[in-house]
Amino acid sequence: MQYKSQAVSKLYFVAAIGLFVAQVLFGLIMGLQYVIGDFLFPAIPFNVARMVHTNALIVWLLMGFMGSAYYMIPEESERELFSPKLAIALFWIFLVAAAATVAAYLLVPYASLAKWTGNDLLSTMGREFLEQPLPTKLGIVVVALGFLFNISMTVLKGRKTAISTVLLMGLWGLAIFFLVSFYNPDNIVRDKYYWWWTVHLWVEGVWELILGALLAFVLIKVTGVDREVIEKWLYVIITLTLITGIIGTGHHYFWIGTPEYWQWWGSVFSALEPIPFFAMTVFAFNMVNRRRREHPNRAATLWALGTGVMSFLGAGVWGFLHTLAPVNFYTHGSQITAAHGHMAFYGAYVMVVITMISYAMPLLRGRAANSNKAQVIEMWSFWLMTVSMVFITLFLTAAGILQVWLQRVADAPMSFMATQDQVALFYWLREGTGVIFLIGLLVYIWSFFSKGEDAAKA
Repeated sequence: MQYKSQAVSKLYFVAAIGLFVAQVLFGLIMGLQYVIGDFLFPAIPFNVARMVHTNALIVWLLMGFMGSAYYMIPEESERELFSPKLAIALFWIFLVAAAATVAAYLLVPYASLAKWTGNDLLSTMGREFLEQPLPTKLGIVVVALGFLFNISMTVLKGRKTAISTVLLMGLWGLAIFFLVSFYNPDNIVRDKYYWWWTVHLWVEGVWELILGALLAFVLIKVTGVDREVIEKWLYVIITLTLITGIIGTGHHYFWIGTPEYWQWWGSVFSALEPIPFFAMTVFAFNMVNRRRREHPNRAATLWALGTGVMSFLGAGVWGFLHTLAPVNFYTHGSQITAAHGHMAFYGAYVMVVITMISYAMPLLRGRAANSNKAQVIEMWSFWLMTVSMVFITLFLTAAGILQVWLQRVADAPMSFMATQDQVALFYWLREGTGVIFLIGLLVYIWSFFSKGEDAAKA
């Protein structure tokens, strides 16, 4: 490990993986509630399980991004982190706030939670992904500002690189667009219009800059390809991302009461959104093929390549399948949307965070890479999680196609609940593959505890 202050990232990585396990467990609970409606009711109603599942996803990815930045920025800036103590303090604030919020979701009726946390003073609750009470949202802002101050000061006092600049752009954008979540107008159309400024411009905008920067950093380390070559690719990718992602917000404006011209803008530019993800896939494989050395961390290289492929399939291909306005008219809000969401989040953001953890954690533990035995176990976890996510996506896609046909296209459309009974088989299949995904995640965790005589020393 080159810089002592990089050690703070270990706290964030461990917490991120722990929250990842919790997210998957609540996803499995939800999956069962789709087919066994009163499963764990009234202890954990479906709406509570869904809030925990989605909020845990957001929090653990943010933890992963922060840990990755704390590891990456000192190396890119060639200096110690501005304030390791601030990074540690913010970690505990963030973790405690997240745990308290989840406990509140599980123990307090949501309406009571809103009343007790000042939602009548500033109404911000009740919207999916942004269900957090006002004190939690304010805490997130405090943590984000402290984090950005820490890494920005580190960059300003050290070497400036294209990778650290792109990462900072993404992280500052993440914080800025979160502020829109405090604006909750009474008009439902206006509410949804601005709600996407946080949700879409995160996952299809500034988060992609973070993804590109982290992937570029790892590829430099594991391939030895010249920084100038990788940075040129990065510039191309983020340019395509910003052009298509920002205007592509319009594909969420089709049917919420906004002007008709959004159907053209949204269709055209969101149809172009697969291009940066395809470029990212070509970029990853091109860099690995041009590598100047065989890095001992083969598992991290596999995760990096997988990130490119799965993000292109999930965010690119599955996003394109239902993004054009004439198609989206029938598929909007169906299980096809859920299929796209699962593979896109896994391929683009889950995998890049795991890529960073797989590269950095051995170094934080004094090794260039884990032992061969541990890496074999980790690569098994890669295939278990990735293949099961592919099947989760396929089963949800099949459920969505049948749902659209029975509920929205057929001459005698069925009701929503009658349609759900007809697609229950796919929900059971999704639940089974979800269990396999959980096993893959547990195998990944196990790989870090596996010993081997051939562990390479840093």
